[in-house]
Amino acid sequence: MLSKPLIGGLAAAIALTLAPAAFSQGYPSKPVKLVVPFAAGGTTDIVARVVAAKITPHFNGQTMVVENKGGGGGVIGAAETARAAPDGYSLGVVTVSTIATVPAVQPKTPYKALTDFTPIINMAATPNVITVHPSFPAKDFQGFLAEIKNNPDKYSFASTGHGAITHLLMELFMSMTGTRMTHVAYKGAGPALNDVVGGQVPIMLDNLPSSLPHIKSGRLIPVAVMAPERLKELPDVPTLKEVGLEPVNRMAFYGIYDPKNLPKEVVDKVNDAVKKTLEDPTVRARIEETGSIVVGNTPAEFADQIKAEYDIYHKVVEERQIKPE
Repeated sequence: MLSKPLIGGLAAAIALTLAPAAFSQGYPSKPVKLVVPFAAGGTTDIVARVVAAKITPHFNGQTMVVENKGGGGGVIGAAETARAAPDGYSLGVVTVSTIATVPAVQPKTPYKALTDFTPIINMAATPNVITVHPSFPAKDFQGFLAEIKNNPDKYSFASTGHGAITHLLMELFMSMTGTRMTHVAYKGAGPALNDVVGGQVPIMLDNLPSSLPHIKSGRLIPVAVMAPERLKELPDVPTLKEVGLEPVNRMAFYGIYDPKNLPKEVVDKVNDAVKKTLEDPTVRARIEETGSIVVGNTPAEFADQIKAEYDIYHKVVEERQIKPE
């Protein structure tokens, strides 16, 4: 006959084995929070809210509630997600900034980008674009490259912040092309675009959605895009892959992750619900209106994407000797 302590130990072991599966069967059984690590109104926030607004039919009838926790280039919101319980009720939106560029530039980021989170799904990705002011001597990529090559340190470029993707991508661009420009960091796309449109700074690398209205109005001239293929909005503008700069041909992304040790069953349920939501024509149309591309990949594919971005930007920071502010 088995002793009572042994029986109790076996029961506990069985319970621990079955707990994740039993837990996930009823998940979610209450509203789920989705932390956006930036202020309301930007592309990250728009993508999160359009998915959250339509996910309920695919999410066990539960709602997803978006909560904005901006600050620190996305670090404050990301740190909150890292500290949350791994139960699927406090998800976070992950971007290239929070998982790759900021940790690359700021070594004291209060989380470990590759080990403190569980990647779930990449919802969408946004192309980037290099633009110049209409007064710039060149109006296409080859002319642009020749001009900055022939005039090292003559030109400056604007970014959305020190260590932002728009900064580090241009550093990578300069490294690969052997060019030199002066970096001018702003606090966000709005003030940076104001000065480029106004002619105070001649060049900018930016997410497409914020620059596109100025391109359409003729106040900015696009010379190259970062996207898998040419964009229908800018069919005459080459991708950086086309011109031999594939490593710089990178997009911003907006995904969902949770703290490490999230049960696989919960990961799969969130992934499936978000993927089905992204198939909704109204959701897809709204995301594409921002200039973004719907993705909807697997957790493994998203983990590979995160690792690739993390590696490339850490290499850029090391090679270009970019220091924290």
